[in-house]
Amino acid sequence: MASSNDPFSASIIPFEVPEQVRAFAEKGVSQARDNYARFKDVAESNNSTMEAVFSNASRGFSEYSAKMMEILKANTSSSLDFAQELVGVKTPSEALELWTTHAKKQFETFSAWSKELTELSQKVASETVEPIKANANKLFKPAA
Repeated sequence: MASSNDPFSASIIPFEVPEQVRAFAEKGVSQARDNYARFKDVAESNNSTMEAVFSNASRGFSEYSAKMMEILKANTSSSLDFAQELVGVKTPSEALELWTTHAKKQFETFSAWSKELTELSQKVASETVEPIKANANKLFKPAA
């Protein structure tokens, strides 16, 4: 017999529903529940993926900012040292030599910093995208 929760019971629908229609409707409801469950799993997985992405990006931005502050501090210190040395020169040729040495040192330092920042940027980008790649690999398994 039909239960009191049965949407096809005679108390809700005043006529008899053919068995084929009942089976079709029940199959549709079952498929809808299954699809909803899959959708919910994917949505939850994507939420955790986005949390990991933002966490990695935030951590990477903090590392990058710390490196920039380190560079700024070193550059300021170097410039102040140069200015102090420049005040103590006696001849124009000594000033030119000091300036040339300082410029060469700054160029080498900036090149090294540029390389460090590039590597750090690549690391941050890679770590930030990693959760997306991992989630995509789970969802879209490669064909064998």
